[in-house]
Amino acid sequence: MKKWIATTLTVLMAAGPLAACAADEQAGKDTAASPAASSGATAGTGAEAAANVYPLKTDKTLTYWGELTGNITGVKASHSEVPFFQEWQKKTGVPLKFIAPPAGQTKEAFNMLLASGDLPDMLEYNFLSFPGGPEKAIKDGYIVKLNDLIDKHAPNLKKFLKENPEIDKMVKTDNGSYYCFPFIRGDEYLRVFQGPIIRQDWLDDLGLPVPTTIDEWTTTLTAFKEKKGAAAPLSFNSKPRFFNDSGSGSFVGAFGILRGYYLGNDGKIKYGPAEPGYKDYLALMHQWYKDGLIDKNAATADSKALDSNMASGAAGATVGNAGGGIGKWQPLIEAKDPKAKLVAAPYPVLKKGDYPEFGQKQKAFSSEGTVAITTAAKDPVLATKLLDYGYSEEGRLFFNFGTEGVSYNMENGYPKYTDLLMKNPDKLAPAQAISIYARGSYNGPFIQDKRYAEQFFALQTQRDAVEVWQKTNGDKHNLPALTPTPEESTEYATIMNDIDTLVDEMTLKIVLGSAPLEEYSKYVDKMKSLKLDRAIAIQQAAYDRYNNR
Repeated sequence: MKKWIATTLTVLMAAGPLAACAADEQAGKDTAASPAASSGATAGTGAEAAANVYPLKTDKTLTYWGELTGNITGVKASHSEVPFFQEWQKKTGVPLKFIAPPAGQTKEAFNMLLASGDLPDMLEYNFLSFPGGPEKAIKDGYIVKLNDLIDKHAPNLKKFLKENPEIDKMVKTDNGSYYCFPFIRGDEYLRVFQGPIIRQDWLDDLGLPVPTTIDEWTTTLTAFKEKKGAAAPLSFNSKPRFFNDSGSGSFVGAFGILRGYYLGNDGKIKYGPAEPGYKDYLALMHQWYKDGLIDKNAATADSKALDSNMASGAAGATVGNAGGGIGKWQPLIEAKDPKAKLVAAPYPVLKKGDYPEFGQKQKAFSSEGTVAITTAAKDPVLATKLLDYGYSEEGRLFFNFGTEGVSYNMENGYPKYTDLLMKNPDKLAPAQAISIYARGSYNGPFIQDKRYAEQFFALQTQRDAVEVWQKTNGDKHNLPALTPTPEESTEYATIMNDIDTLVDEMTLKIVLGSAPLEEYSKYVDKMKSLKLDRAIAIQQAAYDRYNNR
């Protein structure tokens, strides 16, 4: 037992920061350590499971391992102090002992947990980032295959998946194994939340329209620098990678590519940095940097630096979220200038009138906030019934809105957040207050409700932003969660570790001017020598298998 735990830990630690890149994996044959997980039944088969009646009656206490959301870091010290988790136990009737990794150290704590051999009953973790993927986690005896448990004891989740076959396809592996209780974005409205953001008041002062093309952006940023005195006209977060949020397609998408893997118009997987458009993107970024149109500290700027630039007026544009971007920065800039106003800008294009091809849009299934049942679970059936609550009508209301009469009131059939959340007496931001009493503002084992966002986006500019950013063809290019085989995953992680390092080096050197643009072709040749074609083939094979699920 100790030997295989140590071996697996070695693999986990070797995968390092690229475990997420290797996350899309799939094992060969199904094996599971738990008898309850051994059945090949799927969520849409078999007799209808009996409805779970809450609160359940039990004298057992289950253990639940998961990170405490950053929304309430510094406000509450542990899960046990959070009203949502207190009430969850009451509503389900299942006592829980919570174990939380230190903030920002989830992966390290997860590795140590596996090494200890002392597993909790449930793990809230992204198992697509597990080396070898969820099938490997099942095969190695860490978590159970959930098919039989869902079929017999999770009627709410089973019903939802049966009624939503495309989502059902997303939440299992190529072998048909269910491995977690998923986080589901229950409406199209919830799947778009990020894009370019700009100072509307500055545009008005300068007589400029909201920019839609790269040329218009160049004109606008130049005006921000020369006429508004902006020291960092376009600012962004470069942690952990340069221009972190450009991965969704902001600016780079104008050149017909993404920065990572995507589905091309020909239906084939492509890798953006090796495509011709990336050279044009680097040329733009270099020119903007040379002309002082982007933050001179762009190579190292983190989220705090971005916040500072936006709040001080050093920056007039960025890429961010409707909630954690516009919602966070608007009151900060208003404090400095009451007329200040942030609005969304469309994803840029090269030619006026073109429709943006790339843009941020999540799939309905998000691999964060998902919960697996471990092979050490003292009562897998009880854990299943507990987790099924989030997919019931009552549970969906609770997860999204909290407790009626406390965090929301039902008004004409609409669950409306109370002032305790939206105008918190302790001056907590809505994102913080909602996270204390509900989970609507982040993820977890439940179906997210559009009505949460309608209220969370308290500003009209936030609601407008979602509509502006929705207008792209991004959905047809963004890949679903893929699961390469364990063997493919190991090979892929090794290849991409080297290629990602090379792309980061190339991007920074060319943008900052320490390497000429002409060296781009040499970098592409180097990518190919590092077996980029093989990495693309692995992704393509995984995508083809996904389509055949």
